[in-house]
Amino acid sequence: MSEGAAGAPVGCRGRRARPVVRHAGVVIPVHNEVELLPRCLRAVRAAANAAGVDVHVVVVLDSCTDGSEAVVMATRPLGQTTDVIHIDETNVGAARAAGCDLLLARYGVPGWWLATTDADSAVGPLWLRKQLRYARSGYDAVAGTVTVDDWTSFGDEAQRAYRLRYSQRWGHRHVHGANLGFRADAYVQAGGFAALPTDEDVALVAAFTATGRRIAWADDVPVVTSSRRVGRAPGGMSRLLTALPAAHL
Repeated sequence: MSEGAAGAPVGCRGRRARPVVRHAGVVIPVHNEVELLPRCLRAVRAAANAAGVDVHVVVVLDSCTDGSEAVVMATRPLGQTTDVIHIDETNVGAARAAGCDLLLARYGVPGWWLATTDADSAVGPLWLRKQLRYARSGYDAVAGTVTVDDWTSFGDEAQRAYRLRYSQRWGHRHVHGANLGFRADAYVQAGGFAALPTDEDVALVAAFTATGRRIAWADDVPVVTSSRRVGRAPGGMSRLLTALPAAHL
C-alpha cells in the first residue's frame, strides 16, 4: 500500500473498445495471516455474492508457516470458485502476479475484471459490484481508499492527522493493493504486477497511466484495513501509520 503521484493524469488517449465484463477474479496474497484472514475471506464472500457476475477467488499463500492454509480450507466453500496456490517468495508483488497469472492462464483475457485486496483487510459488501459499475461506465481501473479499523494503539493525535491529510474524496491519488481493480486487458498491456517487495500497486497504476488507461479514483468503495504496527510489506500501510502525525499522506 502506498501513494500515487498527486496530479497524475487521468483519462485515456483516444477511444478504445472495451469488452463487456462478465466475470471477476479476486486475488488475495497471504503471508502468515491466521488471525485476520477469516475476516478477509468472509468479506470477500459477501462481496462476491453481491457482484452480479461469476467470481473466482485466488488465495496465494506466500511462505506461510502458520495456520493460514487451514483457515482458507475451512472457509473454502465461499459460494464461488476458489483456488489456493503456494509460492515461496515472501514478495507481495510476486504473490499478486501469481494469482492474476493463474486466472489469465485458465480463462484468458476478454470479459474479465481482476481485483486485489489484502489478507488483513475487509472489503465492503458492494466492493465488487461498484467496481464493475465503473467498468461499465468506461473505466479501466478503480483505485479505492482505505480506512483503519482501530486507532487505539496510535492515539487521538495520529487519528486526527490521518483524517486531515488522507483524502477520502473523489479524485484522491491513493494507491492501495488492498483496494484495486482493473480490466484484464489493461493489466496485460501494463505488464502486470512487478515482483516488488512494496509499491507493486503504485508501479501498476503508473503503468496504467502510461498506457493511456482511464482510472477511477473512487471515493465510494472504501476497504477497512488493520492498524497493526508491523506489516507484511516494507513501506506499506503500517509504515504510514507509525509515522503519524508527521507523515504526509
